[in-house]
Parts: sequence; structure tokens; C-alpha cells
Amino acid sequence: MRDTRESRLLLVLLIAVAFALITVDIRGGEDSPVDGARQAAAAAFGPVEDGVASAVDPVGDAVSAVRDSGERHDRLAVLEKENAALKAKLGSDDRNRSRLAQLDKILKTAGAGQYGIKGAEVIAIGAAQGFSWTVTIDVGADDGIRRDMTVLNGDGLVGRVTTVGPGTATVLLASDPDFTVGTRMEASDELGFASGQGDRPLRVELLNGKAEVKKGDRLVTFGSQADKPFVPGVPVGVVSRVDPSGGDLTRTLYVTPYVSFTKLDIVGVVVEAPKKDPRDTVLPTKPKPVPTPTVTVTVTPNANAPVEGQEEQ
Repeated sequence: MRDTRESRLLLVLLIAVAFALITVDIRGGEDSPVDGARQAAAAAFGPVEDGVASAVDPVGDAVSAVRDSGERHDRLAVLEKENAALKAKLGSDDRNRSRLAQLDKILKTAGAGQYGIKGAEVIAIGAAQGFSWTVTIDVGADDGIRRDMTVLNGDGLVGRVTTVGPGTATVLLASDPDFTVGTRMEASDELGFASGQGDRPLRVELLNGKAEVKKGDRLVTFGSQADKPFVPGVPVGVVSRVDPSGGDLTRTLYVTPYVSFTKLDIVGVVVEAPKKDPRDTVLPTKPKPVPTPTVTVTVTPNANAPVEGQEEQ
């Protein structure tokens, strides 16, 4: 259409008619005279709208999928976090169970020996310089700990207290080369002195050079005067090797300690000595020997074999 005066007048007229129809439709509400025309237009253009909507739906689905994917990712992250927390809790529970088992074992040892103990946790190990084998425990003078008290755990002798602070104390381990404790052999009562050798077995010098000792024999602490630094009856270890007796005044043994000095956690400081020597009652029950199976072979004569002195037919 050419841009003429007539075309401009027609455009203005059409706009005026459109505004008039809109005004009539709004004022008429549900009874609007143009409602029939609207329904006809809906019937005509409805299929086109459905087609457009169908074309757009996959895009909407993709957006929803991305949104759901994000929600699923968030849920997965939450589940992974909860799983990690659960694993940490289970690990903590395992540690707590282990420590409770250690404490229970210490209490049984203390009960068997009638030792009054103060429970403690190993919180640090000594410096490696000078080959010193020490640990620090979380109890001290404020808890009634004094120098030269015996330290044990559920397995046996750990060491003795050497330095005491208000809330902590240092324990010299029985494996330290400067450590020495009096020992007594189970059953035979042979006395000796055990010394630490680091990560090697304890070295024990028996006072009787002719003492009868064999591998598997066990030792406990002999005890000190006034029970300091050692109370009697604490398990020390098991004889693993005996040097041949060469007529010396003493006899040398090598003893595997009951305590694993590299895995210390919960220990007990003996704050009250027993009223009487428990002797061998604190030692663990000896394992029953496992019988060695024997095989007996019986030879049965063959009935078809020829008898000696008789020729085979």
C-alpha cells in the first residue's frame, strides 16, 4: 500500500474501531458481543498454538532436566557428606571401643594385682635424640602423680615416671637402654635384672649362673624398697633365648616384653601399691599346648601275594 493521504485516514479509522471494540469487550464482560468472534479465532488458531507448544516443550523439559540434575547433584553431595560423617563416626566408635577394651584390660590387671591406679592417655613420644625411649602422659602432680611410680597397661610393665609437671608426666619406657628393673622368674623364683635394648628384646642377667631356664619361661617385677620405683608382680615378658652357661657368676637371658612400646595409648600409673606381693597371679593364663598330630601307618598283607617258599602258579 502506498503511503497516501487516503491510506493514513484508513489506518486511523481502523485504530479507532479497534479501540472501540476493546472498550465494548471490557464493559461487556462475560456477555461481550465480541465473545463469539473470540471463540472462532481460538478455534482457528488453537491447533497452531498446540504445535508451537509441542515444539517448545522439549526445551522446557531440557530446562527441567537441568534443574532436576542440579537438585540430584545437591542430594548426592549431601549423601556423600553424610556418608563421610558416618564413616568418621564409625572410625571414632572403633577407636572408642579399642580404648574401652584397653581400659577394661588395665582394670583387670590392676584387680588381679590389687594395684591402685590412675588412668592416663599417652599424648606424646620423646625425641629420638640420644636413643631415649619416653612418652608423655596427660596426668601430673595435680592428679597425685609422683616421681618413681610404676606405669603399666593391660599387658604388663610399661615403665616408670621420671618427670612430673602440674598436668603431665614423663615416663621412661622399659625398652630404654637406661632402664633397669629387678625381675623374678615364675615358679623358680630366680632373681635377676632386666635392661632395655631399644627395639630388641630385654636383656636379663640372672644372679644364679647355674639357674635352669628355658625358652617360654616368664618373668615379673621383683619390686623395690617401699615399692618405688617398682611394685611387685607386674608381668615383664617371656624368655625368647638363653645364652649357654659358661660357668659365669650370672646367666644371660633375652626376654620378649609383653608390652608393645610402639603402640601405647591408655596406661595406668600405680598410685597405691598392693598390700601383699601378688607374685605370679597377674601373669596371663598360659596357652594350652596344641598336640602334634601323629600318623600311624599299618601295612596289611596282600591275600594274593605268594607265600615265601611257595612258587607262584
